[in-house]
Amino acid sequence: MTRSWLFVPLALLLAFVTACGGSGPSQPASTSDAPEAGAADSPQTEDSVVNVYSARHYDTDDQVFGAFEEETGIKVHIVEGDSAALLERLRREGEESPADLFIAVDAGRLFHAEQAGIFDSVTSEILEERIPASLRHPEGLWFGLTKRARVIVYAKDRVEAGEINTYEDLADPKWQGRVLIRSSSNVYNQSLMGAMVAAHGEPAAEEWCKGLVANLARKPQGGDRDQVRAVAAGEGDVAVVNSYYLAQMIAATDKPEDQAAAAAVGIVFPNQGDRGTHVNISGAGVVRGAPHRQNAIRLLEYLTGADAQAIFAGGNKEYAVVDGYAAVPELEGFGEFQEDSVNASVFGSSGQQALRMMDRCGWR
Repeated sequence: MTRSWLFVPLALLLAFVTACGGSGPSQPASTSDAPEAGAADSPQTEDSVVNVYSARHYDTDDQVFGAFEEETGIKVHIVEGDSAALLERLRREGEESPADLFIAVDAGRLFHAEQAGIFDSVTSEILEERIPASLRHPEGLWFGLTKRARVIVYAKDRVEAGEINTYEDLADPKWQGRVLIRSSSNVYNQSLMGAMVAAHGEPAAEEWCKGLVANLARKPQGGDRDQVRAVAAGEGDVAVVNSYYLAQMIAATDKPEDQAAAAAVGIVFPNQGDRGTHVNISGAGVVRGAPHRQNAIRLLEYLTGADAQAIFAGGNKEYAVVDGYAAVPELEGFGEFQEDSVNASVFGSSGQQALRMMDRCGWR
């Protein structure tokens, strides 16, 4: 397995594209951006290689890709980078791209790739059988690989269990000055807002957004772990976070302060009495014009197998998309929950609408 890295600031990348004429496929900005020698920039047979552009950066992913290589004899060449930079690279490479598979870490980013015409439709009985319909594109443009729940955490010493139960409760005036959440620029919150629009319609969702903003304990800042730490420190009483961040903090034996913060909060899976908890995904799609299309499909199918799911999801403390393989101890400690069955494609397609709504509500 070979890897190259693409961490190019988007503004710099766009400036480069403009300087080169701005349209049509162009060569990578530097050789360090390209797959290493032996990847798709050299002649390869269909049976020998698959080129993956991935926004996931976990050591356990290497373990899965290595196992795929050993089982199939297909070499996996990985270009890692930020989703936006990888997507811009795919746009400028166009039909000349060596990429076979694009892996993104959120439904919103998958939607951006879909809108850019990056993906090609795939029909696979294996993928359709293993992955629930809500976690894959209706036309096979992308497929969920892992999932995470957008949960509410609360201060155990200041909030009673059962006192908050739904996302809608976050807008209740009783929580004024007590709610913590990260910025509206975060794609996880945009996806949550999209789910609220799907559940209630735009006018009601916007009213909820205004109520949430009115209840903020501080200006949105930091990441999800910072929200947990802030609850533990008494800066607010409830917060919205992704399940895997809390699970990572529980498992952080090298960071006792994070373990202590995680131990100070309780967890709520919202809306168990109605539609279920909002769930988002990381996922992947086969690139249009992929030079090794069948290998890309084979890798996708492999990633939904039992062994791969246990490692691919478990390494980041996420839930498996395939039933029966959520064997992450920290997640099992949270208990079972009902998830919202709305198709994940909704989160991306309503992303811009959600962001405009959040701006109107003063969620910065």
